[in-house]
This record gives sequence, structure tokens and C-alpha cells, in this order.
Amino acid sequence: MKSKLSLLAVALAGVFPLAQTAHAQTTAELKQEIELLKRQLQVLMQKVDAAAAVAPAAQATVDPQEFNRVKIKAESTEDNFEAAGFKGLKVSGMIDPTFIYSSRQNHAGFVFLNNFDGRSDGESYAFDNSYFGQAVLDIQKETEGGNKWRLTLAPHKSASSGYNLNSIVHEASVSIPTIDAQTRVIAGVLPDWSGYEYIFSNQQPLITHNMLFDFTIPTVYSGVGMEITRGKWITKFMLGNVNETRKGSGDKSPALTYRADYSKGEYQGFGLAGTHSFSSGNRYDLFEVDGYFVRGDVTWQGQLGVGRQRDAAANGGNAQWWGLSSLFGYKLSPRLQAVTRFDYIANRKNGGGVFGQGAETCSVLERDAAGALTGAVDPVTGLPVRADVGCAAGRNGFGPAMALAADSGEWEPIDSNKGVNRYALSAGFNYLINPSTTWKMELRYDGANGAVFRDARDGSYKKNNVLLGSSVVVSF
Repeated sequence: MKSKLSLLAVALAGVFPLAQTAHAQTTAELKQEIELLKRQLQVLMQKVDAAAAVAPAAQATVDPQEFNRVKIKAESTEDNFEAAGFKGLKVSGMIDPTFIYSSRQNHAGFVFLNNFDGRSDGESYAFDNSYFGQAVLDIQKETEGGNKWRLTLAPHKSASSGYNLNSIVHEASVSIPTIDAQTRVIAGVLPDWSGYEYIFSNQQPLITHNMLFDFTIPTVYSGVGMEITRGKWITKFMLGNVNETRKGSGDKSPALTYRADYSKGEYQGFGLAGTHSFSSGNRYDLFEVDGYFVRGDVTWQGQLGVGRQRDAAANGGNAQWWGLSSLFGYKLSPRLQAVTRFDYIANRKNGGGVFGQGAETCSVLERDAAGALTGAVDPVTGLPVRADVGCAAGRNGFGPAMALAADSGEWEPIDSNKGVNRYALSAGFNYLINPSTTWKMELRYDGANGAVFRDARDGSYKKNNVLLGSSVVVSF
């Protein structure tokens, strides 16, 4: 019917120029042209009727038995698929073999599935041994009732492996709708949701993470909470354990962690997150805000954070810090992105110390109030008397600055009551080899306003560290 009307419209459109010139023609000429138009219209109608008759004829050639057989087979396949539990199931994964050179660690080689503490020196999580070099399998399932179930496995480098040794579980969580699908109960083990960076390499442009991610926010939660979506706002919170699989004897106070996100539009948004512990033995308060702008070739992400932790500083006092991180990326081509990032943490109070990295303890020769060696000798051993003091965390570069004492010939803290301020500058690129494979390169310079990086070659301390990394990230 639509085809008929369209052809009629084309035919009738020819009437208008005819009418416009009718005043200059005789009556006979006008009648002649009308008859010609009628004959053309009749021919067009015959063609339309012929085309309309073709469709039923084509339909009549379909074998009803064959059609029913295909239909039954399709329905059976769908039923078997659902019965096997594949409906609502999503499986994805990622692997990222990584090469790292770290100057002060005197290390160059591949970092892959090394469990944070896989090196012979016993060092654990560090900015040069972060969440790269992983193999991840992510399994998600949504049922007809709206329940969501998730199990993410990351052998040797899961979020919980640093606190539950050798655990391969990165996330094991459920999300259950309540009054509606946008108001949900969440429970289980979840990786931290603070900041603008994600844990997995296929979700971020550089290889290493920013310093606020590494050292000022939690790693993993276990407990129960809510996730509420209202318009452009997504809010979630949990009560439970933070960075521990089970609380120790006598500790009954859960921690509160929360996050709120607002998407202002298609290209920009901001969020805030906080974690507060109410345990008298491990009291801390963490808070950060972050934002992003992604449009066209330009990417910007930023974060500001503050925090404090009781009795976690180098001199035994309360650790306190504030910091910032900013990342800028630009697409040089559809496949190639150049990226820079700058991080800074102010951490001078009480000798320094942050949530993810406290100061270390070292033993130095005993000195008097004026700083001179006392020369005291232990009457039992006959050795000079030594004292334990707060020193720099030599791998990650936090704590008081160190100096080589001329009178003792040893590296000692200049002042255990004053920490250093830390910064890091990274530059690199990522290249999309194919839709599931990305090659990354990064050059990173870490520095401080005092000598806090221990050189593995001779045990001395320096003000900086240079890192070079390369990785291939394959995901599905």
C-alpha cells in the first residue's frame, strides 16, 4: 500500500507544472496532455500490482515442515543454553606480562605472577611491584530475579593476597535488588573503589599506578552494604573489614567505607570516597575527591586526598598526609595515545608515614641529646649500645631523610621527627595493536626532598629512583 501511494505521489507531482502553464495552452491541447497522464498512471499502477503479488508467491515457496523443524531446534537450543546456566553469564579475562627496570633496586627483568613478596629480598607491595604482571579471570552472572554474582580470580596478585597470603580471590561479591533494581544490597569481598585509577592494566593507560593509589587508600573490603542509583548519582557504602580478612581478638569495631559518583554528562564527572576505622587499636581516616574529562582526543583525570593514621609515623606518633595526582592523555592517532602523570604527597609530620607505607625501624649507635655518640658499651656482649629509631622506607621512599654520619660511618636518619615530601612524574604511551591487545611503555621518575631511596648496590640512600617499564596487555 505504501508503494502504491508513493508512485501515485510521483505521478501527481507532474500535474503541478502542467497547471502552471495551462493558461498558455488551448483546451484541446490540455485535454490531450490529461489523457496522456492517465495512460502513464495506469501503466504505473499495473507495475505496482505486479510487484505486490511477488511477495506472497515467494512466501508460498517456504516448506512449512522445514520451517517448523528449524523453529523447534532454535527453541531447544535456547532451553539447553538456559538450563546449563549460561543465560546472563559473562566471562572475561586479562593477562599482562611486564618488563620493569628500577634503578635503586638494581633490578631489570620480567614481573609476572610474583605475589608481591616473590622476590628473594622479601619486599612486598611497592610502586615498582604493583598490580601489573597479572593473569585475571572474571566471571559474572545475573539471574532473572536481578541478582548479580561476581567472582574475579587473580592468582598471586589479587587485592586480598597481601592480607590473606596466597589468596587468588580478587573479588567475590553479590548484589541483590530490594525495593527496585536501583537499590541493592552488596556483600562479600570487593577491591577498593577510591580514586580515578583502576587496578587492572586493561583499564588504565600507564603501567604503574599513581602514588595516592599505591599509598594513601585501602586495598580490599569485606562486609555488607548498599548501592543506590538515582539519576546521575551512584552511591555505595559498606560496613566491615578493611585490609584484613578477619579482625583480631578484642577488636569488634567495623570500618565504614563509602563512595559517591556524579556523571555530569557524557564527557565529565566527579566522585568522592572515604574510609573511617573506629577501632582504638588502628584508628584512621581517609578521604579523597576525584574527577575526569574525556572528550575526543583529550583525557584528563585528577585526584586530591588527605588522611591520618594513629601511631603510624616514624617517631611513633600519628601519621598525617595530603596529596594530589593528575593525568593527561592525548590521542596522537586512533591507536596511539601519549600520557603524562604527576603525583605529590606532603608527608613531613612526625617523621612521615602514609596508610600504605609506614616508616622502617633501624638500629643506630646510641647518641646523647646533643647528637654525639655516647660510646656506651653493653657489659654483657662488649658491643656498642644501639637504639632502634624510625628510618626511611628505602624502597618506596617515605619517612625521614637519611645521611651518612661521619663519626659512626653509618647511614642514620637526620631527624626522625621530620619526614620527606614525595613526588613522581611519569610519561609514556599505549598503542592498540588490535582490539584486544595493547602495548605500553612508561618512563617514571620518583623523587623526594631528602635521601630516602636505598640503593641496593651499596646500601646508600639517594633522593631519586628511575623506572622504565614495558608491557603487552591482552584481554578478552
